Amino acid sequence: MTDLAPAAVEEVTPEQHKRLRWALVLISLAQLMVVLDSTIANIALPFIGRDLDINQANLQWIVTGYALTFGGFLLLGGRLADLYGRRRIFMVGVVLFAVASLVGGAAQNEAMLLGARAFQGLGAAMASPAALALIATTFPAGKERNRAFAVYAAMAGVGAAVGLVLGGWLTGLDSPLGIEGWRYTFLIVVPIGLAAAFFAPRFFDESERHTGWLDVPGAITGTFGLLAIVFGLSRAGEAAYGWDAPSTILSLVVGVALLVVFAVIETRVQHPLLPFRIFASRNRAAAFAVMMIVPAAMFAMFFFLSLFIQLVVGYSPLHTGFAFLPFSIAMIISATVASKLVSTVDPRYLSGIGTILSAIALFGFSRLSVPESASGIIGAVSNGHLGDGVNYWTHVLPYIVLMAFGMGLNFVPLTLVAVHRLRAEDSGIGSGVLNTMQQVGGALGLATLSTVALHFTTNRTQEIAPQIGAAAQGQLSQADVGNLAYLSGFTEGATHAFLVGSIMMLAASAVVWIFLNVKHEELATDDAPEGVAVH
Repeated sequence: MTDLAPAAVEEVTPEQHKRLRWALVLISLAQLMVVLDSTIANIALPFIGRDLDINQANLQWIVTGYALTFGGFLLLGGRLADLYGRRRIFMVGVVLFAVASLVGGAAQNEAMLLGARAFQGLGAAMASPAALALIATTFPAGKERNRAFAVYAAMAGVGAAVGLVLGGWLTGLDSPLGIEGWRYTFLIVVPIGLAAAFFAPRFFDESERHTGWLDVPGAITGTFGLLAIVFGLSRAGEAAYGWDAPSTILSLVVGVALLVVFAVIETRVQHPLLPFRIFASRNRAAAFAVMMIVPAAMFAMFFFLSLFIQLVVGYSPLHTGFAFLPFSIAMIISATVASKLVSTVDPRYLSGIGTILSAIALFGFSRLSVPESASGIIGAVSNGHLGDGVNYWTHVLPYIVLMAFGMGLNFVPLTLVAVHRLRAEDSGIGSGVLNTMQQVGGALGLATLSTVALHFTTNRTQEIAPQIGAAAQGQLSQADVGNLAYLSGFTEGATHAFLVGSIMMLAASAVVWIFLNVKHEELATDDAPEGVAVH
């Protein structure tokens, strides 16, 4: 089998169809595994900190460490797949991920766990772009490929939501073996990774190898540049640091400088790590741009809404996870619908409508409210929780479902456009760029929206605290007054973050309507690689 997928007019035999179906199962499991680990450990953090004696400042590195290596090594992972074989790099990535997960589940100290999380991110950075490239080069253009991309896209939302449910359930699990429940959040993905690696040779052919083409200077500057950018953005989004912290500024400056050097190198080497020709297509460039903004909004929704539901409404961690399950179901439905519609509807209309739906959903979340007056806050808490007036079925669920439908209508057509007509030797790096856009965009969006939330949270907390203290007339302790003021402030901050996220989605929609102009007929029939990109 060559690197290029067969033309859409080629008939797929029943035997080929069966093979493609199992190939899709493997890719779906790998993608689910990668996305799952972005959220599954979140709920377990307090338990991990207690058992391994990790202080609060370092606890966030369990999440950040994974995101850092995942985002930083994506370009290199994508290029390695092009040079040394996509199936081979996919297998190496999932095995590395599985082994690192096993080490994480068996970790006896902080260093062991954080090291395991870093290697999980490295494995994910190899497996994820290779999996996306395998779809582009294994599945024929048209119905088969559309379905494959729909499943791949659905896994992004499903994995994040399922991770919250599994994290809550596994953390509270009483093991007959005496193993702490949080360890299962790592161990559960081990058999998935090993199974994906074992069966990959049966369902994927190996791509052509181009040994000796690795752009080492580009790999070093590009990888460390991305690592510095992701690290800086992670710091910027943390209340303890922020945008003006010296470590944040230094990291971002170093990252930008390294990426500038990287860009210069890429224009001068014969076989660059990142061939800039993949950006020459206006449609692909537009898809990349929108795919930076869309995940930012989705990550923000999961982050702020999960905290709001737990802290303000009073849901347990497991209950919170189940509250997001409708997102997974709606995401699967919308991705399936999008995969069918993309054969008859231009991507501009699907993604354009999807971004608008997401913007409406985020605006809906921005309307969540709690009592504003000090007496109202005290009265609400005395009867239960501050957010008892928030009805999940009418105030939250409709917008979760709407957000999921918007995401499905975005991810499927934009992913198709991003990898459409890529040269055979660029499939891996093209997939790596797409994944990088999502990771960096998500980090940038979360950092930006966290800054917005922190500003309004601080102002509201400082404003309402004295009023609550006066209204309580000494019946509440200073700690209780401070906690109530913070919850009121957090609600103010989160709703403003949702509002800014809604504006970001409208900006993404404008990019789609103005710049995306590929026809659905091209996606279904025109699978020839670009000689010179002309979109």
